[in-house]
Amino acid sequence: MIAICRWLSRCLAGRSGQKQWQDMGDRIKNYTALVGIELAGSRLDQALPALFPEFSRTRLQSWIREGRVSRDGQVVCRPREKLFGGESIALEAKLDDQVESRPQAIPLTILFQDEAILVVDKPAGLVVHPAAGNPDGTLQNALLHHDPELIQLPRAGIVHRLDKDTSGLLVVARTLAAHKSLVQQLQARKVKREYLAVVSGIPTAGGRVDEPIGRHPIHRTRMAVVPTGKSAATNYRVLERFRANSLLQVNLETGRTHQIRVHMAHIRHPLVGDPAYAGRLRVPAGINQELQDFLHSFKRQALHAKRLGIEHPQTGEPMEWQSELPPDMQQLLRLLREDLNDD
Repeated sequence: MIAICRWLSRCLAGRSGQKQWQDMGDRIKNYTALVGIELAGSRLDQALPALFPEFSRTRLQSWIREGRVSRDGQVVCRPREKLFGGESIALEAKLDDQVESRPQAIPLTILFQDEAILVVDKPAGLVVHPAAGNPDGTLQNALLHHDPELIQLPRAGIVHRLDKDTSGLLVVARTLAAHKSLVQQLQARKVKREYLAVVSGIPTAGGRVDEPIGRHPIHRTRMAVVPTGKSAATNYRVLERFRANSLLQVNLETGRTHQIRVHMAHIRHPLVGDPAYAGRLRVPAGINQELQDFLHSFKRQALHAKRLGIEHPQTGEPMEWQSELPPDMQQLLRLLREDLNDD
């Protein structure tokens, strides 16, 4: 570590008393800030988040250990170093391009946009970010085409995701500060996410599923309720009942992979059309032919992220958006209602 500090020892100072940055190329940016009297006596790793709030404390601690922080021109490698007030702190932030995917001109439905965030209404069938089997053609590719500056952010600013065949609302950060704020809101369970889901069967009432979710022990591409999984909680209530199906309003407390799909299947009310968790299609007895045909052709989980609420990362103002059901789910509900009225 001493060798690293000596190797990196150089003056990173800018104008004293004013935070600033200079683009050094290769996504290396120099920031400087003056330590105010209110931070006197603080440890370096405690003061940096106040001086550079756009970065997480974990990231700043890592940069300290890498020798990317200096005090009055001298590199400091100890996070616990005490500050006295009045020092000039310089930070060499390593902002490597976080995204390997290329921009692609894929249409986006943007419901809201400002300098900090944008809110996207994602269609079913669009993968959120590149992965094995989906190297491009994703929401991430579309975002990079819409705003090339998003390449500086992890996953082009995407802080939460929807499954490929789930439609609805996503919020995307456009700055590091906004990204940090949104991640913290998700971790603190302050983000409001409301879904509409059509499930098999008729639950007697609403309820809460509080069961841990982890990787399926046999089918590794799936998730499952397992004792060693991460805590997960899903709240639901019945909005409409049909002959053999129900429309649910679902609210997430946590955001585990496939959470709604896994929890609904766990209580024996899997989502209609779910290719992974619903099992073989069992057409309810007595339904009309048009509904039968439609259920056979409905090849994605009937799940839509209808409502999204956050605190704006800059102003703290509560904000909320809603998305209309896509045509395929509207058609499904129309046929379910008509079938019910046939009796």
